[in-house]
Amino acid sequence: MATPAVVGSGVGGLLSRLGATKLTNPFRRQSGFVVLDIGSSSVKVAEVHHGAAGPTISALGVADVPPTVIQANVIQDPEPVAEAIMKLLSGLGIQSTQAITAVPGPAVIVKKVILPSSANANIEAAVLGEAGHLIPDSLDNVNLDYQTIDWIEDGNKMEVLVVAVKKDIINSYTQTILAAGLDPAVVDVDYFALENMYELSYDAPGDGRPVALVNIGARYSSINILKEGRSTFTGDVPVGGAEYADTLTRQLGVSAADAEALKGGRSAGNLDPGTAAPILSSVTDFIVEEIQRALSFFWTAATDDPLGMVLLSGGTAHTPGLAGALRERLECSVEVAEPCRRIGIGSRVDRSLIERYGPALGVTVGLATRRPGDK
Repeated sequence: MATPAVVGSGVGGLLSRLGATKLTNPFRRQSGFVVLDIGSSSVKVAEVHHGAAGPTISALGVADVPPTVIQANVIQDPEPVAEAIMKLLSGLGIQSTQAITAVPGPAVIVKKVILPSSANANIEAAVLGEAGHLIPDSLDNVNLDYQTIDWIEDGNKMEVLVVAVKKDIINSYTQTILAAGLDPAVVDVDYFALENMYELSYDAPGDGRPVALVNIGARYSSINILKEGRSTFTGDVPVGGAEYADTLTRQLGVSAADAEALKGGRSAGNLDPGTAAPILSSVTDFIVEEIQRALSFFWTAATDDPLGMVLLSGGTAHTPGLAGALRERLECSVEVAEPCRRIGIGSRVDRSLIERYGPALGVTVGLATRRPGDK
């Protein structure tokens, strides 16, 4: 079942409808396109081509960005982000210019509305009418997207998923992309990019139980709960992998660089990794507790069925002990994602990047399933 920004029959993303910014010739044919996964600590760039066998990543690169560039979900300092993107494009020899990116889940309002089937003839007007009651802001200040996800009551009513993002957030991403010399063609949402990654890389469980996609980023963790292949609940938790280094810095008085070394199991100054071990363990317990609390609330709101599996992605997903602690707390299967397991990988791609970043490529792979002009 398609949802906003879901590949295939899904809509074209948050720039596709209702107050969207007009793009520079976004539907011209090109041999490939550029995926930009812009996070609070790094930017991931991939060139993607689509063929009969599906998408293939022909180039892949990752660059760090200052941790202050994104504040309150807005790219506040686009220059270092644009510079990092341009450096990767040049170094990787990427020629494509149409770009697909995603905004963070906390920036997005996601609501479901029930409309009479008669509204389908003029669905945009009906969505706008409902959005005025759902969104705590003037509709002039947001970009809206929507997708009919189900017909209910013998087809007499339709369930519509409505997605809204403030224009200043969207514009901060599109302007950064333009500054890097690219054309922003699709703006997705990380919730739905992860869903696309899951659909590409994994088979749905045969027992029909819900699956929770949990992407642990640097500053927040996004959650998308799927039931029978459909997104039933999305949300986020304000905890992420940066909590490890922040806590080490705060409790041990070390620099950010030394905290990263200790976090990675290396000595820093006169401190050995054993000094950091109990602190890191306490942070893992904290992150697990916050995710467990959020999942308990989210899946209770979404479905009565117990979770069948949790799929962890994001750079923090492979932190030693994290998946096991979450598995013990939730009493269900918890797996660390392998986003690249079913996507084509070109010969020019540095395979060591896939081995190094692994689950951190979840959003990147999900965006790679999209194509400019998707409807």
